[in-house]
Amino acid sequence: MKPFPESPMLAANYAPVLAESYAPDLVVAEGELPEGLTGTLYRNGANPMFPGDSDKHHWFAGEGMVHAVHVEDGKVSYRNRWVRTFRYEAQRKAGRRLLPMNFEENVPNDFAEQGSSALSNTNVIWQGGKLLALDEGSLPTEITHDTLETIGAWDFGGDYQGPMTAHPRYDPKTREMLAFGHQVAGPGTTLMSYSVIDQAGKVTRQDQFEGPYSTASFVHDFLTTDEHVIFPFFPATIDPRRASNGGPVVAWDPELGTRIGIMRRDASVDTIRWFSGGPCYAFHHVNAYTVHENGRTKVIADTMKFPRIPLFPSLDGATAPNFVGGAQLVRWTFDLDGTSDTYTEEALGDLPGEFPYLDGRVMGHQHRHTFYAAHHGAVTEGDSFNAVVHADMTTGDRREYVPGPGRFVMEPIFVPRNDNAPEGDGWLLTIVYDTARNLSDFVVLDTDDISAGHIARVELPTRVPYGFHGGWRAMK
Repeated sequence: MKPFPESPMLAANYAPVLAESYAPDLVVAEGELPEGLTGTLYRNGANPMFPGDSDKHHWFAGEGMVHAVHVEDGKVSYRNRWVRTFRYEAQRKAGRRLLPMNFEENVPNDFAEQGSSALSNTNVIWQGGKLLALDEGSLPTEITHDTLETIGAWDFGGDYQGPMTAHPRYDPKTREMLAFGHQVAGPGTTLMSYSVIDQAGKVTRQDQFEGPYSTASFVHDFLTTDEHVIFPFFPATIDPRRASNGGPVVAWDPELGTRIGIMRRDASVDTIRWFSGGPCYAFHHVNAYTVHENGRTKVIADTMKFPRIPLFPSLDGATAPNFVGGAQLVRWTFDLDGTSDTYTEEALGDLPGEFPYLDGRVMGHQHRHTFYAAHHGAVTEGDSFNAVVHADMTTGDRREYVPGPGRFVMEPIFVPRNDNAPEGDGWLLTIVYDTARNLSDFVVLDTDDISAGHIARVELPTRVPYGFHGGWRAMK
């Protein structure tokens, strides 16, 4: 096989892992695993299987690989596998790359017609008794929870139509999953979907509506409260026709501004109310909640805001800014009883970060604790995030876990200490890459004080490349 092209997004721990492995009994190198921590940490991320013909590569374009760290009876095991989508199987059979490794070339028609242009490389969730690998361009892919074998595309018993977001939201009271889909009518189209899926995995609602721009927007995440749904649209547009003229398929177009739609969860999509703001971008939102004060209804939304979309160029081809170190935690307030179509913004911290996480038991309700990956200092090539933050939104207190020079963290996953523990009381789980060893560790932090350092560190048998998202499936 020819080598992968030289690219910052294919170097150091951005480089793919080319072997699947299983390690049944790992070493707890430091500390001790908490007695109540029993379950599996899953992570998904882009892991290209073959190099392309072009030197152009985008971090988001690799095939999906799921990593699983299983904890039980004080022991830890590890396994990783590629997600075997139609795209994966076709390329494995051919023994070479058949699709572009970037977003500047269009997907060949035979793959687009299969509905498999997406990668199943972004997230992995447990819903309706199934483990699902997600990518926002297609249906979820079901995989086995223990051996990570691919079962196939899952359409929720035939009831779900079109692509589904990699970032569904949950109602902790009803245990419903709420989701959206973008580019529902095909690449570059503006049609969106909104769906509700019950805890058994049955689709109970699926509606469609038009986005606010004349072309598609790169909508990666959204927000829900116990009363409302919030659809943020940012001026990062998707237009496959631009590639025919040598332009970028995904591009920053600030003149469009930001549009954010809000509707009641029990209302029709025809009632979406649109708010307008200055150009910005957010890949990931923390949480939102509805408040009723002095006879007025407001929606509060916390998000990680970039001044503009990173990793993608402007319409004029200007270089895209870095992903690491570019976003800031902010709070947006929407007055639903006011007559203005604008909203207010408040900065909640000065430390740049990304990959926010919260205690899922308060999703859609007012939250106190926010966790995220952060970066101190200047960003150099090959860097990822070098700290984990625990922010108390009530007191303003901020605690940090900093693993040390040459060590980089991934998205922190919160696990409650037990079912009855107060919000934010539990453990944070993350994967730490150690450049000196060129290997990764599974790390456990106690939310009582993450600045005290990890309470357990488990050495993994391989690198876990910088990926995107995952979650914890507890074993009762």
